[in-house]
Amino acid sequence: MITLLISIIALILGYFLYGKFVERVFGPDGRATPAHTKADGIDFIVLPSWKIFMIQFLNIAGTGPIFGAILGAKFGPSCYLWIVLGCIFGGAVQDYFSGMLSMRNGGAGLPDLVGKYVHPYAKTFSIWFSVLMMLLVGAVFVYSPALILNDILSLGSIFTWILIILAYYIIATLVPIDKIIGKIYPLFAVALLFMAVSLLICLFAKWPSGLPEIWDGLGNRNPAAGSIFPCLFITIACGAVSGFHATQSPIMARCMDKERLGRPVFYGAMITEGIVALTWAAVSSYFFFGGGNAEMGAEGVSAAPQVVTVVSKNWLGVVGGILAILGVVAAPITSGDTALRGARLILADALHIDQGPMKKRLMITVPMMIVTGAMLWYNIADSSGFDKIWRYFGWANQTLAVIALWAITGYLSKEKKGLYYLIGLLPAVFMTSVTMTYILTAKIGFNIPEVMNPYLGTGIFILSILCFYALRCRRLKKSSGML
Repeated sequence: MITLLISIIALILGYFLYGKFVERVFGPDGRATPAHTKADGIDFIVLPSWKIFMIQFLNIAGTGPIFGAILGAKFGPSCYLWIVLGCIFGGAVQDYFSGMLSMRNGGAGLPDLVGKYVHPYAKTFSIWFSVLMMLLVGAVFVYSPALILNDILSLGSIFTWILIILAYYIIATLVPIDKIIGKIYPLFAVALLFMAVSLLICLFAKWPSGLPEIWDGLGNRNPAAGSIFPCLFITIACGAVSGFHATQSPIMARCMDKERLGRPVFYGAMITEGIVALTWAAVSSYFFFGGGNAEMGAEGVSAAPQVVTVVSKNWLGVVGGILAILGVVAAPITSGDTALRGARLILADALHIDQGPMKKRLMITVPMMIVTGAMLWYNIADSSGFDKIWRYFGWANQTLAVIALWAITGYLSKEKKGLYYLIGLLPAVFMTSVTMTYILTAKIGFNIPEVMNPYLGTGIFILSILCFYALRCRRLKKSSGML
């Protein structure tokens, strides 16, 4: 419990200290935001700051800081360090800059930022990779809630629930952002926060003695899930670093009234998500290692959705059961539809298709739903389909974070003097090392023996730094006329 308390304090201090430093480096000012200059009543709409915060929090969270933290807690207390350090120096930095740079560039999506601050060729890759990633999010977050709803409410079959959720996706993707997302999502965000705060209070009230602390050792307590590096850093994404967030911040950047709201909305929402992840990591540590499962009569339970249900019902009663359903059903659905909305906006920008007329929105939305449906069919047709898609989704998500962090590094390197580019460079090279090592050693990748992990990780880390400085020196020489 001491580790949890220290970790929460560290996140809060990170917001006020490092978050303030990052804000000062960027330098928000009083210029008009895209919500005013490009207002269209559909995607560019000024919303109240509290509502934007709630929507941003729900968009980036979903079940990520819950399920990821539960699975990550099995690795042991090292999960606390990753959540705290990853959130402050990686995830919150990424979310803040992707939102603020979007505002500075007329509400541009991530691929446009990549094209401007990395390389034009990188923009094309980023467009299709981002869209593929968001379609994966849509597919994953249709199938899992459909399974749960089919178990709870016997209405036809799982196909019935899939069709219902897909129909909702289409509607939520097409209508103006203030009609459904702006009205309903803040309520879901409040429920998610209430759930986390209630569990945190229960933890402090119980003060379980069997909770593993950092000083008990950082060794891997779940070798079957893979080595801590890189597997822990892929498993816990939301709550630490998640590339999906970089596609969501631009959506909210199109609704911001003033630039100075960026830190509480973008950086603040990520810190809040980190606290949610810490809460579930601590709850899960108690559940798996501190005798919590025996206390709740659930010794054989290990799957994340079941852990959520068991803990919520035991600690929070009827209200907890309702919140559990919201957590494992409503939250992923809301993440899925905003992912598809983000994909529509990216494709519209790339193809220069005006999103005012409904028929033009349908031109993009219908093909996206067909591809999402094909992924869902694979989920159902192949008994291991969901597991495969989930693993690729985890890797793709963190690879998208790599792309976003390199774009941020490019911006800081080109636009800011001194060593401020280190704000983006250090998390960028670390996540590059994580994602490349993972795909080289994972069974879904090149399946190189895990014994090579430290050598591959270190080599990729060093090579990434050398490549950056080589390109930076070349650019500086070119700008000074030496090339």
